[in-house]
Amino acid sequence: QVQLVESGGGSVQPGGSLRLSCATSGIIFNGSNQGWYRQAPGKTRELVARISPGGRIVYNDAVKGRFTISRDNAKSILYLQMNSLKPEDTAVYYCNADNGRSNYWGQGTQVTVSS
Repeated sequence: QVQLVESGGGSVQPGGSLRLSCATSGIIFNGSNQGWYRQAPGKTRELVARISPGGRIVYNDAVKGRFTISRDNAKSILYLQMNSLKPEDTAVYYCNADNGRSNYWGQGTQVTVSS
């Protein structure tokens, strides 16, 4: 059974940092496209960053230069390091894995950036 579990969300001030983690099980970790998405109130879910089995990384322009996606293949964990956080980064962040035929999602972790 495929399972994705996000953690690391919380409330921070503008300019602060957070590191999100996505623990995965039941998938071939290095054989899947993996990514982070986010959804703010009243908005649709949008791509934040994704990484392919070959290591190709794509970032949303809104986070490029501030966020970094990475993975630990030995532990099957996907990370999102978020620096210089802005209020507009406030959203629920979701982990995703894509085998090419199926998409899997975690339950999400809340990130709130405010003074």
